[in-house]
Amino acid sequence: MLTAITFLPLAVAAAVLLVPRTVADRLFVWIWIVTATVDLALVVVVWAVFDPGGGVAFEQAVAWIPQAGVGYHVGVDGLSLPLVAVTCVLFLSVAVYSLRETRRVRSYVAVFLFLQTVCIGVFVALDLILFFLFFDLAIVAMFFVIAGWGHGLRARAAALKFFLYTFTGSLALLLGFIGLALAARPHTFDIVALTDANPVAGRDGYAALVLLAIGVGLAIKTPTVPVHTWLPPAHTDAPATGSAILAGVLLKMGTYGFVRIAMPILPDAWRRYAIVFVVVGVISVIYGGLVALAQTDFKRMIAYTSVNHLGYVVLAVGAAGTLAGSDGRARQLAVTGAVTQMVSHGLLTGALFLLAGVLYARRRRYDMNAFSGLAAKTPLFAGVTAVAAFGSLGIPGLSGFIAEFQILTGSLATQPVATGIALLGILITAALLVWALQRVFLGPLRTPDAPGAAAAFPDLHPSELVAIVALLVLALAIGVAPRFLLDVIEPASRTLVDLVAR
Repeated sequence: MLTAITFLPLAVAAAVLLVPRTVADRLFVWIWIVTATVDLALVVVVWAVFDPGGGVAFEQAVAWIPQAGVGYHVGVDGLSLPLVAVTCVLFLSVAVYSLRETRRVRSYVAVFLFLQTVCIGVFVALDLILFFLFFDLAIVAMFFVIAGWGHGLRARAAALKFFLYTFTGSLALLLGFIGLALAARPHTFDIVALTDANPVAGRDGYAALVLLAIGVGLAIKTPTVPVHTWLPPAHTDAPATGSAILAGVLLKMGTYGFVRIAMPILPDAWRRYAIVFVVVGVISVIYGGLVALAQTDFKRMIAYTSVNHLGYVVLAVGAAGTLAGSDGRARQLAVTGAVTQMVSHGLLTGALFLLAGVLYARRRRYDMNAFSGLAAKTPLFAGVTAVAAFGSLGIPGLSGFIAEFQILTGSLATQPVATGIALLGILITAALLVWALQRVFLGPLRTPDAPGAAAAFPDLHPSELVAIVALLVLALAIGVAPRFLLDVIEPASRTLVDLVAR
């Protein structure tokens, strides 16, 4: 089942490239929508029959490079299944949003279908080399999305910076993976086997070097301060759909790597250096919020809020590694909050980036100072943006509150000072998002002229409305009735906390 879910988009991408170019552009997008719908339906089936207390499910293991200890090993548990689901939701939403795309549509659809396969592959991989393969191919696919459909020459420069920066991180990650495999007897890259073996136990120096390599690679991908500088230009110059997938899915590959690889396979080193991740997380929360507050570019502001929001995830996983002064329930709550934050951030920030794309589609710019009073002219656009923004700052009733409440409550037991400082990040985020809403949507009506743009400033088109509202409805469902998500995550969080404490 997981193999079908993973490779269905890739198979369709290959088929799309064989279709003659004379076919209407919209047909290619509808093929993508149907494929994404089928993929999501298969994930729903997996979710329906998944046993949260049963550990890894839907496993498939096949020898691939046996001499090197590499295999095709896939499976899902409560840490990965929610991320597979939100990946499929986001790609379907982006596909619907793309119904108005007109530039090289066949290639556009094929690249996104390929990107969907490699993104899902990262979250189902249970072999380090398989994880690395999908991880690297996601970088390649996103490079082409930014360079090919971004905003002109700047997009190509941003794509190159994104590729070189994140590829450097993936090389550090590969070095750490090789270090883990060499420490195991027999040598293996299998994540489940390495977790059981704890191969670097008692080798403090070696474990520290391996954690450093893996930590740097994942921190760049997340990204955390100070290795975040590739993110703002990549987001600003990418198409709205590319930004939604970059923020909603690709950034989670870094934070997911912490809970899937670094914490369970390197428990001793994680406990020893947990405070480093706590400090990095808090700095990212505060720095990301303050820099976002200073932005006048709507899309760049959202990009920096990602540094802020994912800083909470790093804080939570660091706190979960601090055993002194806490109990297992608090650490479990922190991990559950971290995974919930990954899901919530994907939905809400994905929606915000698609909304930023509405501004660009109408006036070819993101400068908030160039707009005002849009609420009177575009009430749907204003209302949906307000819901997404308030959800992002953690207002109760939406998924952001559920995630941040668990993170802060779980982290407070072990890291009260750091958690108290991180609380300021919520206040900063509230200030910047409310100020952005005030500048763009309130006051006298003002819209800038733009070459090639229509004179009118229409409200959300049906495809835009459906794509964005679907994400917000799911965020609302998590905010109001989160048990369907938490029941899946909590048993896996408990298992992870036990592994870290062993």
